[in-house]
Amino acid sequence: MKSDDELRQDIVEELQWDPAVDERGIEVAVHDRLATLTGTVPSYAHKIAVEKAVQRVDGVRAFAVRLDISPPAEQTRADEAIAASATAVLDATDGLPPGAISVKADRGCLTLSGTLEWGYQRRAAEIAVGRLRGVLGIVNRIEVRSDADAADVEAKIAGALKRRARADAQRMNIEVRDGVVTLSGAVHSLAEKRAAEGVAWATRGVREVVDRLTVE
Repeated sequence: MKSDDELRQDIVEELQWDPAVDERGIEVAVHDRLATLTGTVPSYAHKIAVEKAVQRVDGVRAFAVRLDISPPAEQTRADEAIAASATAVLDATDGLPPGAISVKADRGCLTLSGTLEWGYQRRAAEIAVGRLRGVLGIVNRIEVRSDADAADVEAKIAGALKRRARADAQRMNIEVRDGVVTLSGAVHSLAEKRAAEGVAWATRGVREVVDRLTVE
């Protein structure tokens, strides 16, 4: 098992390697395999890229990202412009029904609302607007219709997990209630944890995912 110092060095090198990350304003600390990242990044997209980079590092048990977003002056945009850009991107994104999602911008923070058929669409909407200049945060209030049988949803998630080599389905517990999926149990890595959550979101009838998986 890697030491905390080795994990910290791996995270630093992963941030330096990733072209989507500006690591110059980021400090990394690791204690008992828990990584904490503090500092400043220039955009919301950079913050998300940092989270993904940490998840790729083998041996990290959990992480906390406490990064402030401070965009350069030339990237600051009025809320009206940000909301208009977000609406245009959502309407042009394949897989999202045009006009189904409402957007509100307040000091750079976007609030998404509306109703969709699939959980993966809810995630896709958030990803689509997260790369826009001027966005400092996202509040996702999109609802997902849930009319599927709980046992059927559970069976489909379990089947999908078993088909994936990166997910050890035998070590996971799946509970479905009113469209809310709760995942618990143990996984081998943050990447496996993220993959399991993605499988749940991509299953029809899922409107919310509660991830209680732990990394061993």
